[in-house]
Amino acid sequence: MNKIHHLKTIFFKVFFLSAIIICSSSCKRINPIEKSLKNQSFAINEKEKTEVFFFISTANLSKGIISKSQIAQQKSSDVIVKQLSQRIEFRETQLLNEITRMANRKLIVITEINAMHKIDLYNLTDAKTNDFNDIYLNATKEALDDQIELFESISRETNDKKILELVLRYLPEQYKLLRETERLRKQNV
Repeated sequence: MNKIHHLKTIFFKVFFLSAIIICSSSCKRINPIEKSLKNQSFAINEKEKTEVFFFISTANLSKGIISKSQIAQQKSSDVIVKQLSQRIEFRETQLLNEITRMANRKLIVITEINAMHKIDLYNLTDAKTNDFNDIYLNATKEALDDQIELFESISRETNDKKILELVLRYLPEQYKLLRETERLRKQNV
């Protein structure tokens, strides 16, 4: 009887070990497939990276331009500069809302990764009344130049219909605002 019990124990141990070996080998075969599926679903190509960069950069530039324009509306003594800053703020707010909506549809989270516009904001808030318009117009011109450059580069690098429609809708207005800003800048000099 002791021999039968001993044989049963050995049989169960062998059965248990062989079951573990079979299970682990079958898991190893499934794992590469799972791994490749995961890699495919989270792979990001260059086009997507470019679009993410475009959305984040454009949103950050718009936020900076909006902030500068709001300060100009409060601090500028020139009525023409105030009116221009109101138009710029309105247009940039529209652009920011559209960029945010499009980014959300693509599951892109817009975060502020570049705080360069904050330096411009500090310069604007610290500016004396005489220098304020020049500082505002220069900072706005640079930001609009950067935004136009982003629009032009994304239009060359993507074939996304929605992004191209956005560029076609906003780029002419950005050029118009840039020309007006440059004209005022030259008048103030």
